[in-house]
Amino acid sequence: MRPSALNPLFSSARTLGGIGPRTIELLKKCLELPPQIAEPRVLDLLWHLPAGVIDRRAEPLVRDAVPGTIVTLKVRVLKHKAPPRGNSKVPYKVTCEDDTARLDLVFFHAERKFVESQLPIGEIRYVSGRIERYGETLQMSHPDYIVAPAARGDMPMLEPVYPLTAGLSGKVLQKAARHAVERMPDLAEWQDKGWLQARGWMGFTDALARLHKPQEPDDISPAALPRQRLAYDELLAGQLALGLVRLNMKAQPGRPVTGDGHIRKRLVAALPFKLTNSQINALKEIAADLAAPHRMLRLLQGDVGSGKTAVALMSMAVAVEAGAQSALMAPTEVLARQHMETIAPLAEAAGLRVGLLTGREKGKGREETLKHLVAGDIDILVGTHALFQSDVVFKDLAFAVIDEQHRFGVHQRLALQAKGAGGATNVLVMTATPIPRTLLMTHYGDLDVSRLTEKPAGRKPVVTKAIPIDAMERLIERLRVQLAEGAQVYWVCPLIETSDVSELAAAEERHAHLKQIFGDTVGLLHGAMAGTDKDETMAAFAANRLKILVATTVIEVGVNVPNANIMVIEHAERFGLAQLHQLRGRVGRGARESFCMLLYKEPLGETAKARLEMMEKTEDGFLIAEKDLELRGGGEMLGSRQSGMPGFRVAEVPGFDMLLAAARDDAQLILTTDPDLVSPRGQALRTLLYLFECDEAARLFRAA
Repeated sequence: MRPSALNPLFSSARTLGGIGPRTIELLKKCLELPPQIAEPRVLDLLWHLPAGVIDRRAEPLVRDAVPGTIVTLKVRVLKHKAPPRGNSKVPYKVTCEDDTARLDLVFFHAERKFVESQLPIGEIRYVSGRIERYGETLQMSHPDYIVAPAARGDMPMLEPVYPLTAGLSGKVLQKAARHAVERMPDLAEWQDKGWLQARGWMGFTDALARLHKPQEPDDISPAALPRQRLAYDELLAGQLALGLVRLNMKAQPGRPVTGDGHIRKRLVAALPFKLTNSQINALKEIAADLAAPHRMLRLLQGDVGSGKTAVALMSMAVAVEAGAQSALMAPTEVLARQHMETIAPLAEAAGLRVGLLTGREKGKGREETLKHLVAGDIDILVGTHALFQSDVVFKDLAFAVIDEQHRFGVHQRLALQAKGAGGATNVLVMTATPIPRTLLMTHYGDLDVSRLTEKPAGRKPVVTKAIPIDAMERLIERLRVQLAEGAQVYWVCPLIETSDVSELAAAEERHAHLKQIFGDTVGLLHGAMAGTDKDETMAAFAANRLKILVATTVIEVGVNVPNANIMVIEHAERFGLAQLHQLRGRVGRGARESFCMLLYKEPLGETAKARLEMMEKTEDGFLIAEKDLELRGGGEMLGSRQSGMPGFRVAEVPGFDMLLAAARDDAQLILTTDPDLVSPRGQALRTLLYLFECDEAARLFRAA
């Protein structure tokens, strides 16, 4: 249960006063809240941090005010000069003075009564805004603040500037944030006193107040002590949540699965290559997890072509040896069928019965598959989202492998897990996107991790070159020579805008262009095609009837044509590093020397240039992933949002890695000594988890 002291923070922002239905809608838009939060809460305003500060502390005499700067002036109102009737282009002017000089306050499209009420003749007022010189006259257009001497304290001398949305004024947001800070209850300190003193950090509430009510312009800087303190709190909350989930997973009774190895021996004999050391180690780790009494949840991450499918098949064989069933779920039909093609001949050699289930299997064929599945006549079922539909019933599912798992939602994975007896299915999640250590710690701390760091023997290096798009004709001539020698080419066109239509248009245009040159040996593959048409096109390319395959990024994962040895990526500057690396992994699978040509449009920005240079320099997916994180933040590096550290409200600060490592160590120590968080510090840490809503995250992380 959430501590009752926090209830005011979880109440609607409407309770702060001065916030009506229209402002609530604007706040919702501005704060970019997830769909499950119906309307902004006080807590959401606390975590909406200022991006800058306006310094109003300069209070010169009018004579000494420097044009172009923001100043706060004490003036007496002398006279009003309204514009002539019907001429709205002429501004309303109010002349003021102090003992040293005069100043015009200028208002365009002003409401006369409002200006007169704000600036009564003969009265003293404090005005704050940017001062400019207009001819011989000093003037201030639309002062930010006009206050009477009695209300002088209401004017913020250091005014925080918040990210806004159209229609929402900074003053409204600032006022709401200040009220939100006033709602903060007194909370017990959850950080170690010695640690706080060593870092020079203040208490949590003070740190939050300093960000929304800065005392110095630097207070809101990401490197400043208040922000660093809160960043550490957020990272600690995240690490604790992951740690608690991990403990919870370990505590849940699993289903020990052990095999005698007879099917695995047959598979090893049927493999066309020798297992690498990292594949052998991963298989040992997976077998040990399967044999353990708790539920398995392991991440297998390996670069493109590192042999994850072989590890998955050998692991699934353990469950079959134990008399149970396994499932392999892929995010797309292309990838599911690709897995099926890879697995089928090996499975046949080892005596494994394999079935396929995607959205395309309908009618009698689907009914037959489901009948065999429930009867236990299928050992391994390969498929897409279709696997977790309610009518898909296994006789005895003990082990599930989820490929490119970031493309599946939480509920989808849980739905597949639930198909095992008592929901105790052991799970292996796989990704071909190498995950940087930082993201592993922040997003996958509840998973055991196996890494495949070597490529199977016989994989050729891919020669990678970045060339300007103006050199395309020369490239086409080079391709002509290569094609005559038996080469095959992927030609990838980018997503130009965020619509599939423009991506499709780019691919269709390039297809038409290349077809004029190379004739009917040029094929086209894109996401909007019917499944059977996709299959036919891929089959024609795999059979070498098509020499060039123009495609959208639909070929990013899972397509395997060993003879294809050239990858052309058009407008490579528009792709992220991880995606470029994934695409390059489609070539270099056969005996030929392979090439990846990165066509870019000049001029290149700094980040795009760094990306392309990195691609030319290395094929190491883990190095590339670290560079990708450095260049654009993790974003949902594995998902659709492509920049910024994922899911953090405060923690994107200098020294992030060091703070994260310290938070991880601290969380491990806490959970070793006080796993139920019942000590005084443990109780305070429970409050921290609620403040950063890691009570919610814990439920989600479990299926991350």
